[in-house]
Amino acid sequence: WDLVCASRWKVPLEQTTHLLGWTLGSVAAGLACDSRFGRRPAFVVSLVLAVPLGLGVALATDYVMVLVARLLFGAALAGAFLSLYVARLELCDPPHRLGVTMVAGFFWIAGELLLPGLAVLCRDWRVLQGAVTMILALLAACWWCPALLLESPRWLLATRQLERARKTLQALAESGGPGSDDSSCHQESLLAELESLSEGSPQPRYHAVCEIFGTRVIWKNSVILGFAAFIGSGIRHCFTRNLAPHLPRFFSSYFVLVGTEAAACLFVCLTAERFGRRAILLLCTVLTGISSLLLLALTQYLLDLIVLTLSVVGITASHAVTMLSIFFASEVLPTVVRGAGLGLVVGASFVGKAAAPITAIPNSRGFFLHHVVFASFAILAVLSIMLLPESQGRSLPQSLQDGESQRRPPLFHRPPREDHLPLLAP
Repeated sequence: WDLVCASRWKVPLEQTTHLLGWTLGSVAAGLACDSRFGRRPAFVVSLVLAVPLGLGVALATDYVMVLVARLLFGAALAGAFLSLYVARLELCDPPHRLGVTMVAGFFWIAGELLLPGLAVLCRDWRVLQGAVTMILALLAACWWCPALLLESPRWLLATRQLERARKTLQALAESGGPGSDDSSCHQESLLAELESLSEGSPQPRYHAVCEIFGTRVIWKNSVILGFAAFIGSGIRHCFTRNLAPHLPRFFSSYFVLVGTEAAACLFVCLTAERFGRRAILLLCTVLTGISSLLLLALTQYLLDLIVLTLSVVGITASHAVTMLSIFFASEVLPTVVRGAGLGLVVGASFVGKAAAPITAIPNSRGFFLHHVVFASFAILAVLSIMLLPESQGRSLPQSLQDGESQRRPPLFHRPPREDHLPLLAP
């Protein structure tokens, strides 16, 4: 459609619109996850909607149609991502939550690595969009199979849907195969406990996202982690822009970007379980801020190798900040509002990412201001992260009361002081 010269500004507008679609889809899917629908219906509906919307992008006849279709397609993909993220986390016990989430992150990275090869095979953007949509269609064709994604029993219990929780837990027990006598006794005691809770036919109780605004600790944690995710995604463009002049080929920056994402995922997986979520998030935010400030003030005075090194360190740290902020939020938010709260945090990260294409508009002088603002925000985030609790090794909070009872531990555990005062004489 001749999106060049005077119409070149429409290209970054399309990219921003697609990312805003991810923002809207994250918020909408989060609300659906915590309402009467639940995690599994939100995932299935988003996946089914993504197929016709993806075909609509491939068959678009003008720019406006592509703009609208990409917006809605991004919203559908965000809904599937968020509902799957929440349901997967709620099926894990504390020692395996981080590992399972990071393994899923490596599958995401594998898809990003396969995308350029798929693009080379397709050679046309319509064929590429159709190929991606067909892959989604194969997955959506299995929507009727419960094994595709079981409803979260944790959410069912937290919202007092005891009958559905009992059926889901039985399905999980049966899919695990025959177990030992201890596990059989445990299942029987669990079912007996569910039967006792079912007496009196308690009514399900659903929670709305508005209840987060009436809390103090939950609201504070959500704002801080959403702010950190926003900064981690928004500041990344400040580093990637420094890569292009120092790399041999135009697509090299893409592979460097994906490689740093894999390095960040591996770093979080190896350190966050040992040193805690808050300490690693603080470290990555400090590295992001320092790299950004050095590039902002000294780029024209530094060697190319140092600029490239600082850019790679900054990209890796910002990736870690974003993924760890989202994961941290999923652990500190209570089950009854986890979907809606996490939708706001994920949406904030895509708002930060959506600001990057705007600075790519020709004759735009907003990049320097973009860099200054996000570098300042990174310093502010370092101070606010100190106010977060620690979720390492702890069970997920179920109710709003559980979320409000979380307290901020000291960053460094110190041994108790010894009292050397002499005893008073009688």
